Amino acid sequence: MPHPVPTGREGWPHEAAELEALQRVLAEEASEAPAWRPAVSSWVGGVFVCSPTGLVGEGIAGDPCWAAAVVVQGQRTMASAVVRGEAGAPYLTGLLALREGALLERVVHELAVVPDVVVVNATGRDHPRRAGLALHLGWVLDVPTVGVTDRPLIASGSDPAPERGSSAPLLLGGEVVGHLVRTRRRARHVFVHAAWRTDPEAAREVVLGCAGPSRTPEPLRRARRLARVERARNEGRLPPGWRDV
Repeated sequence: MPHPVPTGREGWPHEAAELEALQRVLAEEASEAPAWRPAVSSWVGGVFVCSPTGLVGEGIAGDPCWAAAVVVQGQRTMASAVVRGEAGAPYLTGLLALREGALLERVVHELAVVPDVVVVNATGRDHPRRAGLALHLGWVLDVPTVGVTDRPLIASGSDPAPERGSSAPLLLGGEVVGHLVRTRRRARHVFVHAAWRTDPEAAREVVLGCAGPSRTPEPLRRARRLARVERARNEGRLPPGWRDV
């Protein structure tokens, strides 16, 4: 039976130089970490952070943020959590962990169960130092992770065929670091990133295994919705009598 996520490593630097040094270490550790393979009955988590409505630009440290986590098995939601916190830094390319990392760890610890793998709205090996936030979060939690984004960070690849389930490699310096994956026929593909203890093939398998009727994989879609609803509630934008069903 799944159980609460145990306390992870302390691994969220507050300064860019410190984070960059840690990312280089994590890239090496990720190359040596034991590989994880998904099972048919895997409990798949999704995590998402949103910033205040109308935020323009990079933001600042202290911005209010909302983080949500959802765990699904098949299409059934098994657990969920949402927290409000503060951004640790402005958004800086390649340094997203400074802004969102600690808040994401916090919301995962709020879950009543530990997922087998977590889908993160961030990159993994597609990163200047081969250790994006999706990989970093997995290392901190000691849980396998997969990144899913709408665009690559620095890697590149060709469009996959239009059929659902088709994919094409995402390449960085000749290395396959993920896949461009079509989760819905003729819908825009998503970028699926190998991260902590997942290779590109396992990452693709996880995403296709938890894809529902929408383009975004279900755990991530549900976490995104939960975070945005909580933001709207805190900002006073929910209509009177509104109920989340």
